[in-house]
This record gives sequence, C-alpha cells and structure tokens, in this order.
Amino acid sequence: MLEFSGVPYYRDLNDHTIRVRSDFRFPVLSLTDDEILGQAMATALMRTQGLDKSQGTAQTTRKLAATSGDKAKQLFEDAARLVAVLDLKLADHSRHHDAIKTVQLALVQGKQLTGNYESPYESSPVKLRLHPYRLCLIKNAWYIIARPVDEESPRTYRVARFKSIRMLDDSANVPQDFSLRDYFGNAWAAFRGTESHEVEVLFTPIAARVVTETVRHHTQSATTHKDGSVTLKFRVDGLEEITNWAMSWTGQIKVVQPAALRDRVVERLKAALAMNEE
Repeated sequence: MLEFSGVPYYRDLNDHTIRVRSDFRFPVLSLTDDEILGQAMATALMRTQGLDKSQGTAQTTRKLAATSGDKAKQLFEDAARLVAVLDLKLADHSRHHDAIKTVQLALVQGKQLTGNYESPYESSPVKLRLHPYRLCLIKNAWYIIARPVDEESPRTYRVARFKSIRMLDDSANVPQDFSLRDYFGNAWAAFRGTESHEVEVLFTPIAARVVTETVRHHTQSATTHKDGSVTLKFRVDGLEEITNWAMSWTGQIKVVQPAALRDRVVERLKAALAMNEE
C-alpha cells in the first residue's frame, strides 16, 4: 500500500520494522491565512463558558497546526495567543455537556429522545419522548426544537432544564422541509407568541448610539432624529420577551406602540416601585 501510494519506505532489519524515509513529508491541507484565522477564531469562541460543549474544535486546531508548515503553524500559535472571547453572558452549560452530545448524536443518527424535563411552569418534572428536529443557540442558551410523540407540532425545550436525557433506538420522524426561520417566525427570542405586533420604541440621544450598534431583531429598522434620538421598529410575534428587553432600558426608552406593550411596561415599573419602596 505504501508503494502504491508513492510513499518511500525501507526495511529496518535490526528492528524488524518498515520505516518511511526521514526526508518524506506526507501531504497536508493547504490552508489560506483566512482559513487559519477562521479556525483559530472558532476555537476561541468554543472555549467560551456556555459554548464549551465539545473539545472537537480545539483538537482539530491542534492537529492542523501539527501537520502544517512552519508559517501556518506560527500563525495558528499567534492567533491562539492573541484572540480571546470574553463575557458573552451565556447560560452555564458546564453540567450539560453529555446532554448536548446526546442530542447531537440523536439528530445525526435520526433517533428519538426521552428524558425528564423540569419546566418552571410545572410543579414537577415531566417525562418526555421526542422527535428531535434541531439543536440551536438562541440569545444565551441552547434549545432543542422537538415534537412530542403524542403531539402534532414541535415545541421549544431549554437543554439546561432536562434532568436526564437519552437516545432511543426508535427512528425519529423529522419533516424534510422543516425550517427554523418559519418555526420561530418573528419571535423576539426563543418563544413565539400567537399574535403579531408592530412595535415602535423611541430611545434617548444618550442611548441611541449604543442601542443601534447591535441588530436586535431581523425585522429591525431605525430612524435617527435631529436631536440624536432614534426610533426602532420591529414586527414581533408575542410581547413577553420584548417586554423584558424594553425593561432593561428603563429611563432611556419610550414605548410608542402598541398600547399593549406600553401597558405591560408601565405595570412592571409600578410593581418595581412598590417592591423597592418598602
């Protein structure tokens, strides 16, 4: 096989072995600088708490560096030393590596999942049997999109809430045309409401530059006014999640519409004042 592959070898009679000639170099991947930097960036990202669910990225980077030329190897080393990802404020999944790996394997092998799920809306853990559709990172946590075997539509489950989860031998039934974008629609984050709302909020000049540095939603549009304030508009399915976001800008945001969102924010503010005046 070595001869057929063009690898120069010789027999070492003293050690009774076959050796490859010392000056021969096996062919390696020809990576561009952009590809090396991209791999190094992915490795730095996957080391972040909350994303550190697998050692695969770091191991791949080490293997690529070990089999690359001197220039590429140095670029790998420099990128690893100089690039870091800090404080993404992701949910801590350090205790859920096995759960995430189980979900990945089930998705790849097309198998069902079963486990005990602890929801904040249930008094005790619920036993689930699921057809897993997707595993996705939304905002700051990992979620499983899956359909319970006794239901017709998929639901969203937070990985960290599974007390136990394992893969079954039974095949999963996943629609070929399933789309995450269609499933989430215009949800603000992970959970889609039943009603669609045209949202308009006005930010003070002090907050305007900061809030527009980030695209908050895929439907976002922004209008900057002469005084430096900015109006953001969104089309959102459900108000619960965007209410939480609006509250995080208290003192810097005015809800223009819809009235239902403005009422929610006012009620939350009144409740906060009542709690903190005692």
